[in-house]
Order: sequence, then C-alpha cells, then structure tokens
Amino acid sequence: HAAGALAGVKTTSWLNNVWSLNEATKEGFDEVVLLNERNEVAECTSANIFAVKNGKVRTPPLNSGCLEGVTRAVLMEIAPEAGISIAEQTLRAEDLYSADEVFISSTNRNVIGVAEIAGHKMASSSGPVTQRLSRLFEAYIDEYVTRRMSTTAR
Repeated sequence: HAAGALAGVKTTSWLNNVWSLNEATKEGFDEVVLLNERNEVAECTSANIFAVKNGKVRTPPLNSGCLEGVTRAVLMEIAPEAGISIAEQTLRAEDLYSADEVFISSTNRNVIGVAEIAGHKMASSSGPVTQRLSRLFEAYIDEYVTRRMSTTAR
C-alpha cells in the first residue's frame, strides 16, 4: 500500500513478500511483481524493477510504495553519466509487457534481465541496455571496493 505507514521502509516483516514469492515459485516463477493499491507497479518481493522502451529506462517512483534500494540509487546516478536516459515514472503491468527489456536490481543480485512476466515473453531477456547497465554497475562496484581498500590500507 503506497500510502501505508511503512511504505518505502525496509522492515524485518517480510511475510507478505515471502508468501507471494512462495506461491509464485509453485507456478514456476522466480520473482513477483508487486502492484500497489492503484494497480501500479511498485517493486518485486526483494528487488526494484525497470522497464526499457526505445532505449529509455523507467522505474516506479518512490511514491508507488517501493523501497528506494541501494542498487536502484546507484543506477539512477551512473546511467545518466553514461548517456542512458533513466527516470522515475508510474508503470503499469502493460508497460512491462510492452517493454523492449525489463530488468530487476538488488544488492545481492546486482542487475538481472527478465525473460518473462506472467506468461508475457520479453523481446529480449537481457538486452543491450540491461547488459550495459550491468557492466557499468559492476565497474562502479569494482572501483568503489578498490578505492575503499586503498584508503583502509594506509
């Protein structure tokens, strides 16, 4: 619920997410796209979601009820620096179905392309924008770790 008191807050109560994911895995799916009370895409059970259409990346705004997400925030920072258009935009399921690419991001999974959503096959499970953002994110992490290691070794 986007207007709920805990919308956008990472809590230790993941019951709804775990329940949803458990039901989805019984149907052969790896993740769940969560919709808010307005039928807008919010996030996945443990990842943020992005749609790519005509080279432009869109992700639900924070007022959708999604978590801000560390990886999401990094992607929002590094994509424009690399010339990739990325912005928050209200998304509906139809926007995901008609996207050229869909990917998810999370701290423990980085950037992963999506092949199918509820029987709707994506045009590309890991298209050029997803692949480029994945490489950019990995380079960002490598640089961050190298920088942190060099400052702690002094």
